[in-house]
Amino acid sequence: MNSNTELLKQLKIDKSHKEAPGGRPPWGRIAAIGGIVLVLLAAGVGAWAFLGKRPIEVQAATAVAPASAGDAGAVLQATGYVTARRQATVSAQITGALTEVLIEEGDRVAKGQVLARLDDNALRAGLASAQASAAAAHANVTQNEAQLEQALRDATRQEALVGRGLVSKQIAEQTRTQANTYRAQVNTSRRQAQAADSQVGVAQVNLDYTVVRAPFDGVITDKAAQVGEIVSPLSAGGGFTRTGVGTIVDMDSLEIDVDVNEAYIGRVQPAMAAEAVLDAYPDWHIPAHVIAIVPAADRGKATVKVRVALEQKDARIVPDMGVRVSFLEHRTEARAAAPKGVMVPSSAIVQREGHEVAFVVADEKAHRREVTAAKPVNNDMRLVTAGLAAGDTVITTPPDSVGDGTPVHITQPAP
Repeated sequence: MNSNTELLKQLKIDKSHKEAPGGRPPWGRIAAIGGIVLVLLAAGVGAWAFLGKRPIEVQAATAVAPASAGDAGAVLQATGYVTARRQATVSAQITGALTEVLIEEGDRVAKGQVLARLDDNALRAGLASAQASAAAAHANVTQNEAQLEQALRDATRQEALVGRGLVSKQIAEQTRTQANTYRAQVNTSRRQAQAADSQVGVAQVNLDYTVVRAPFDGVITDKAAQVGEIVSPLSAGGGFTRTGVGTIVDMDSLEIDVDVNEAYIGRVQPAMAAEAVLDAYPDWHIPAHVIAIVPAADRGKATVKVRVALEQKDARIVPDMGVRVSFLEHRTEARAAAPKGVMVPSSAIVQREGHEVAFVVADEKAHRREVTAAKPVNNDMRLVTAGLAAGDTVITTPPDSVGDGTPVHITQPAP
């Protein structure tokens, strides 16, 4: 009790800080303190706005479709691209201006089908001139043949008169010589007519070159020229001359080229069974087999190219598509279906508010997705049966600061 009384006595009012004269508070000091507070608030708001808009750096991975049970027998996997063994950039065999282009990308064409036409006025005139020259040559042959026939009759008649003593032998010999001369002229005119006919053939071939035709059945994958442009089989005229009209691909010749690390090329054998999965259709497993192992290595990449044949052709398969090939020990007739869902790294799934969630990156922002996931596989991957789709880019080990709509920047490309 006494201690409490002592404490109360020690309480004093410090009057050393007196009010301003007239009992008014020190407004200058209050204004200064208020200004400092406002500056601090403004700086805090600015820092919050800057940091709130600054993207958070994260690492990411791509959700992929799970492998099927049939992949269990794979001795090796490799990636590559769909290629066409037969494709051609079609061009004209002469230089000329295009008057018609009859193709568009995606058109199916048959062998011999007209793809384009060039201006042929000059060549048609040349063909007409050659035909006229050939006609004149043949007319000359006819004239010489007529003269030869007359000369032969005259020679026969003169020889008969010589036998009867009515004309001299010299006259009969001159008539025979004249007939032989006409015979030589006939042979010469016939050769000239043949040459004229050959010129007509050349002019016709050049005229045919103004029509560009498909060399084989296929699909147009590129239209390289338009009406009015000049095309040439050579790159003459710089950038103003096209060297091709379009590109045609024989879709029946599609196959796969994969690069196999040379350390594992011994596992691949010719005619070996394989299975191909296109990146665009991860749930579609295409039977395949090895065509050949190209006997050359890439020194820079330490790989060997392997050609793989597709045993099923489909319109969805187009050149330059990415593909993953599994080389199999043996082909299984009955293959268990792949589990539904996608595979993602285990670190991409975190607990938020009692739910398992993953963050998908789209438009440089994180989007929260509640997921249904199975137990981890190989302590690294998890099967997500709901909430994600194949091809989604998910953040691995998302920090607590990442939420729905948070701007993010991927520092590690998604595999």
